[in-house]
Amino acid sequence: MKPPPGWGCNGDSPADPRRGRTGLVQRVRTSPTCSRRTEEGDAAETPLEPGKQPAAGPGGMERVVRLMQLLLLGCSLALLPPAVNLICPEPCDCQQQQHLLCTNRGLRAVPKTLEPQDILTYSLGGNFIANISAFDFHRLGALQRLDLQYNRIRTLHPKAFERLARLEELYLGNNLLAALAPATLRPLAKLRILYVNANEINYLSAASFAGLGSLVKLRLDGNALASLGDATFAGMANLVYLHLEANRIHWLSRNAFAGLGKLRFLDLSGNQQSSLRHPDTFRPMRLLSTLLLSGNNLQQLAKGLFQHLSNLTKLSLSGNRLAWLAPEAFTGLEALKELGLEGNLLSQLPATLLHPLHSLEVLDLSHNSLVSLHPDAFRHLHKLRELSLQENALTTVPGDLFASSPTLYRLELDGNSWSCDCRLQGLKRWLGSWHSQGRLLTVFVQCHKPLALAGKYLDYLEDSQLLPPPNASCSEAAASPSPSPGGNISYNPGLVQERLSSLPSASTMQLIGSQKMSAPLPESGSWGTDTSPTVSTSNLLLSTRPPPLPGGAWSRRAGKHHLVSSASTIPPLVTDPCDFNKLFLYNLSVETVTASAVTVRWGVRPHRSPRLLGPVRFRILFDRFGAAVKFQRFVYLPEWSEPTATLQELHPDTPYLVCVEGVIGGRVCPVAPRDHCAGVVTLPEEDEGAAAAAVAGGARGPDQQLLTLVLLAVNALLLFLALAAWASRLVRKKVLGCRRRKAASPVHVRQMYSTRRPLRSMGTGVSADFSGFQSHRPPRSTVCALSEADLIEFPCERFLDSAAVGRGGSSSAHHGEDHLLQRFAD
Repeated sequence: MKPPPGWGCNGDSPADPRRGRTGLVQRVRTSPTCSRRTEEGDAAETPLEPGKQPAAGPGGMERVVRLMQLLLLGCSLALLPPAVNLICPEPCDCQQQQHLLCTNRGLRAVPKTLEPQDILTYSLGGNFIANISAFDFHRLGALQRLDLQYNRIRTLHPKAFERLARLEELYLGNNLLAALAPATLRPLAKLRILYVNANEINYLSAASFAGLGSLVKLRLDGNALASLGDATFAGMANLVYLHLEANRIHWLSRNAFAGLGKLRFLDLSGNQQSSLRHPDTFRPMRLLSTLLLSGNNLQQLAKGLFQHLSNLTKLSLSGNRLAWLAPEAFTGLEALKELGLEGNLLSQLPATLLHPLHSLEVLDLSHNSLVSLHPDAFRHLHKLRELSLQENALTTVPGDLFASSPTLYRLELDGNSWSCDCRLQGLKRWLGSWHSQGRLLTVFVQCHKPLALAGKYLDYLEDSQLLPPPNASCSEAAASPSPSPGGNISYNPGLVQERLSSLPSASTMQLIGSQKMSAPLPESGSWGTDTSPTVSTSNLLLSTRPPPLPGGAWSRRAGKHHLVSSASTIPPLVTDPCDFNKLFLYNLSVETVTASAVTVRWGVRPHRSPRLLGPVRFRILFDRFGAAVKFQRFVYLPEWSEPTATLQELHPDTPYLVCVEGVIGGRVCPVAPRDHCAGVVTLPEEDEGAAAAAVAGGARGPDQQLLTLVLLAVNALLLFLALAAWASRLVRKKVLGCRRRKAASPVHVRQMYSTRRPLRSMGTGVSADFSGFQSHRPPRSTVCALSEADLIEFPCERFLDSAAVGRGGSSSAHHGEDHLLQRFAD
C-alpha cells in the first residue's frame, strides 16, 4: 500500500509540519520503513525506489508486512485533526497559562475566543461592558474565576451563567446592576465568593440567592437596600462573611438572618437603623464573632438583644445617637473583647452595665457626654488593656476607678474639663504609683479649673494646691503611714511624694530673696549627710538637701522599698539605678531659661556606691514636648559634678521636657525617669538679648551677627581685589603682545625654505585639502605664480590637472603626469 501523493513515507503531510513533532511519528521515522539494510549487515540505509518491492528472501515477507503496518499507522496519524490551541482575542493578554487577561482594554462587549475550554480565570474588569448575554460564557465550561468589576453592566441575562457549573469566584462589584433576577445564580452550585458591592440594587428576595449553598463570602455593601425581609439568606447555610454596610437599611425583619448558623462576620454599619427592638433579631447567628453596627441612627437597644451571641468578641456601636443604655444591654456577652461606644450621646453609665463583660480588653467611650462615672463601673474588667475616656465632660473621677484593671497599659483622659481639687487626690496618687513602675508614662491630666491652676498638669501639682471645691467637701482623707510590727514603716509612694513636695523650690527661694541653692560636692563617693531630726527654715533656705523622714533613716540597701529605723549615720549603699532614681533623686527645678539654653538643678540624698562601680553619674534627657519618640537626645555629666546642668542649642519658643536619671557602673534604669522631669518653654528670639543682659547684670557683649557680616564683607572685598588684579594683568599681556607683532619686520619665507633649482610654475589645479588653507586669498591670474609672501611652496607636479595637461601635451608627457599622480596618491 502506497501513501497518497504528496505525503511522506511515514504518512506526514508537508502542509502540517506539527505531525512530525509527536513521539509516535518520530518512532515511525526511525523505523526501517523507507530504508533497507544491505545483505552484508552494513549500517547504511538506501531509500526504496517508488513502485519497487523489497527483494524476496527468507525474511522478505516479514519485512513487507511490517512495512505495510507502519504505512497504515502513519496514514492514520496524518488524518487526525490538528491540535487545539487557544486563540487569544486581539486586545487581551494570554501569556499566563489558563488565564485570559482582558482588564482595562476599553472593551464594550465580551470578546469571543475560538476554543476556550481550558480557561480557568477570565478577567474583564475596568472596561465598558454594558450587558451580559446568554452566549458570552456558554463555552467556558471549566471557568473557576470570573472578574467583571468596574464595568457598566446594567443587565444580566438569566442564562448568562448557565454553563459555569465549576465557577467558584464571581466579582460583579462597581457596576450599575439594579436587581438580581431570580434563578440567575442558581447554576453556580460551587460558588464560594460573590461580590455584588457598589451597585444600585434596592431589593432582595429569597430567590435572589437560591442554589448558592456553597457560598462563604457575600458582599452587598454600597447598594440601595432599604429593608431585609424574612429568610433573605436562607439558602446559604455555609455563609461566613456578610457585608451589608453603606446601604439604606432602616428595617430588619425578625427572621432576616434565618439560616445563617455558620455566620461569623456581619457588618451593618453606615445604614439608617433607628432602633433594634426585637431580642431575636440576631438569635440564629450563634457563632457570630464580629458585629458592626456603627454609623447608624440607633437611639434604643432592646433588652437582651445580644443575649444569644455568646461567641461575640467584637461589637461596635460607635457613631450612633445612643443617650441611654439599659443595665441588661450587654447580657450574654461573656466572650466580648472589644466594645466601641464612641461618638454617642451617653451622659452616664449604669453601675452594672459592664459587669457581664469579664473578658473585655478594649473599651472606647470617647466623644460622648459623660459627666461622671460610678466607682464600680469598671470593677469587673480585670482584663482591660485599653480604655479611652477622651473628649467627654468629666470633671473628676473616683481614685480607685481603675484599680481593678491591673493589665491596663493605655489610658486616654485628655479632652475633659478636669477640676483639680481635692477630689482628684486619689487619681493623682494612683497615677504616681503607676508612673513609678514605668507604666502609663504618657497619661496627662490637664487642669481646667480653678483658674489659678488652668493649663497645669495634675501630676506636677502638690497636694496642698488641691483645695476643696466651692460648697463641697472632700470625702477622701489623706493617706498616712501606718507602723508595722518591729518598728518598720510601710513605704507609700504617694506619701513620700507628698512629703517631698512640701520642700521649697528654687523659684520660691529666689522670690523671698535667699541666695542661690547649692549642693556640696560629694566626698569619698557619697553626698553630704544630714541627720538632724528637725530642720529650721534657715537651713532649708541654704541647702537643697531635704530633711529625713521622721522615725528613722534610709535603709542600708536601696533595693528594699521600706524604711528601717536605725541610729547609724552611715549612708545607705545603692547599686541599682532604678532604686537610685526612686529614692535618692528629688526636686528637679528650672533655674534659668533663655531662647537657646536652659539650666536645671536637682537634689540628691545621702548615699554610697560600691568602689568597683565608681561614683554615681547623671544623665540628662531632653526632647521637645509631645514628640512621638521620647528622649532622642541626652547628655552625660562628668564624675563628681554638682547636680546642675545647662542645656544649650535649643530652639526658641519651644516646649521641652527635661528629665534626670542616675548612672551606676555605666548602667541606667530601663524605665524612663518619669518622676524626675520638668517642663520648660524657651523664650522667643526677640527676648533673648534682654534675658542675656539681665543675667549678665547689664553687660552686653559684641553682636555676633554683626561681626559675622563684617567678616563676610571683608572676605568678599579681598576676593574682588584678587580677581581685578588677575584681569588687569591678563589685559596688559594681550595689549603688549599685539604691539610687538605689529612692530616686528616680516620674515621672507623664501630665504627660510630655499632650493637649488627653480620650481616649476604651478597650475590652477590645487587639491581640495590645500585650497582650504588659502581660501582667504584672492584668486591668482598667473598659473603657478607664487608670490614672495607665500609661506610654503609646493612642487607643481603634485597638483597638476592631468586632464588639462593631456589636451596640450604629448602622450609621453601625459604618461609622466600619471606617474606623478600615482606616486603622491593617498
